[in-house]
Amino acid sequence: MMLPLQTRDLAQRLLAYENVAVKTSEPTEYAAFRVCERLRQTVITLAGVAGFRSLLSRALRLARAEAPSLSAVQVAADGSLKGLDDLRPQVDADQAREAGIILITQLLGLLVRVVGEAMTLQLVTPEILPDLRFLSKSGIPIGFEAILQEVDDLQGVSARLEELAEQYPPVTEALMTISGNVLNTATVLAVVAAIKSPKPN
Repeated sequence: MMLPLQTRDLAQRLLAYENVAVKTSEPTEYAAFRVCERLRQTVITLAGVAGFRSLLSRALRLARAEAPSLSAVQVAADGSLKGLDDLRPQVDADQAREAGIILITQLLGLLVRVVGEAMTLQLVTPEILPDLRFLSKSGIPIGFEAILQEVDDLQGVSARLEELAEQYPPVTEALMTISGNVLNTATVLAVVAAIKSPKPN
């Protein structure tokens, strides 16, 4: 199970890569709103709008205990966040950035409890990997490039095992289980690389 510090580190990573990946005039301290939107689009395919809205509402309530400035933020019926314009006058950039980290950390923690660590990492990894691949061309240490290559290889193994499972009915269930385990390993490896690699500037 992911530890609280690891969850916070992953939240910081998501926010950092969001700032690098998205060119916007919106202040970087509000990257948490964009991360929540990305996660909303991903999670509703698994849990539906009501499920995500419930998770985000709970995460927001928990985060307000540490960051009272989030009292201006609300969860809309579609699971999106609103109240950004009300938040801006209340806090400075550093406070808003920390509040965003707290909110995303709480959301990730709830996801881990509800769907498990492996599924949470599978949901979150696509939000990290594209930027990791971009950074690997501009200075990320060779070791991390090698790790990402292993992630690709493991994903390929998982896909090939799924194909074999369809061709050989007597061992379909066993091969699908192994394929899932390999994919989970690839996902965890990808997130380890994302968390431990140098953070973008």
